[in-house]
Amino acid sequence: MHSITEGPVAALAAAVSAALDGDFTPLTDDDIAEAMRIVERVNRKLAAVSTRLIVQATERSMPRHAGCTSIASYLQDVLRLSRSDATARVTAAKKLGTWHDIGGHPIPVDLPATSAAQQSGDISPEHARKIAAVMHDVPAALPRALRDDAEKILAQCAQDGTPEDVQKAGERLLTYLDPDGKLTDDHDRARRRAFRIGPQGADLMSPVSGCIDPTLRALMDALLAKHARPGMNNPDNPASPTSENTDTTDAATKDVRTAAQRNHDALKRICEIALESGKSGTHRGLPVTAIITMTLDQLEEAAGVATTATGGRIPVPDALKMAEKTRPWLAIFDHAGRPLHLGRTSRLASGEQRLVLIPFDRGCTKPRCDKPPSLCAVHHPEEWADDGKTDIENETFACDGCHALITKTETGWKTIKAGDDRKYPGRTLWIPPKHIDPEQKPRINHAHHPEELLDQAIESAGDDDP
Repeated sequence: MHSITEGPVAALAAAVSAALDGDFTPLTDDDIAEAMRIVERVNRKLAAVSTRLIVQATERSMPRHAGCTSIASYLQDVLRLSRSDATARVTAAKKLGTWHDIGGHPIPVDLPATSAAQQSGDISPEHARKIAAVMHDVPAALPRALRDDAEKILAQCAQDGTPEDVQKAGERLLTYLDPDGKLTDDHDRARRRAFRIGPQGADLMSPVSGCIDPTLRALMDALLAKHARPGMNNPDNPASPTSENTDTTDAATKDVRTAAQRNHDALKRICEIALESGKSGTHRGLPVTAIITMTLDQLEEAAGVATTATGGRIPVPDALKMAEKTRPWLAIFDHAGRPLHLGRTSRLASGEQRLVLIPFDRGCTKPRCDKPPSLCAVHHPEEWADDGKTDIENETFACDGCHALITKTETGWKTIKAGDDRKYPGRTLWIPPKHIDPEQKPRINHAHHPEELLDQAIESAGDDDP
């Protein structure tokens, strides 16, 4: 009979204690980074061990024996977990664990590829939750073989990207699986749309709640991108800029509002503008409006999902309705998706150049950054000070935070444009400083291009086929 004091769990506890007692001071930066990777992989494997233990406790009816109403409440009592944490672990165990029928025979794992990836330490519990959320929306009528292929692709995506990447890739995958958009149709959106203003309280404040449709979301995103910036429309600062194109640097330093408060104040000012003049000025060189990008096929078929400059999504039919009273722009790209030449002699990019970059870069180009174009500046990979041209071939998006990381110092990032010999020509490559990557391998951002991760995962899955 095995004893818990002599088995692998005891050895694990001893190893962790030894690690805690260890001195990390003599380690180099590279050693610390590698140690963090090892610990993270171990943590991910431990989540899989926890899943196995939850399965064992459930199948042995341990919660009932302990007087608990469920395995989640049992975990709360035994491990002192919060309700949300216990529920999340039980949900993960149901999806990733190997359960048994009444005869003791193993039942096929609900998400087998995801379970295997977590057991090998390649993905985290958060990756697994994102995959499970996507798979929950896969049509029930889809053949089991196709469902398994979809889950395998998502598990591969998780090994190459962040949980956010998995979520975006999953949204694209659902579109592939349901090209006619029947998962959620206009009837469902119309049924759920709501904007509720509750009764005023004793302080005269009114609670709001609801669910907005894609068109309203696209309109609000575009307006809030400007009017909710720090320093804008601040009722506590009489000198705070409103709709005028005024420098907000000084006002921003005095702004102590929360993001939610800024959104509130911005919405109030937007309503005022709509009543007064309907004009909202410009934002980063472009009119404050919903900038929507769609492909020629989507335009001709009036189907699919278009994207906005704020990172939102909107059904093409709704986008076309929005465009009926606006001025459309036509951007031409080459076979690799690169915009054709569009140059100017000034250092600052023109509004037209920003418009061309929106469908190409789709947002900040620094790896892992998901900031949309509305929060980005136009950056010259070949610096203007070094005779870099303000041509579309030498322009890219970088959000304010990432832009500040690009310096000529040893700790700064560098940027270059990918040549024709690269897999993604014309895209921006970010070169990390040596303290992050001693080999300084150029990196590319897939956060705004989830289809690229899908393509890579599909290729990898194909390589595994017999």
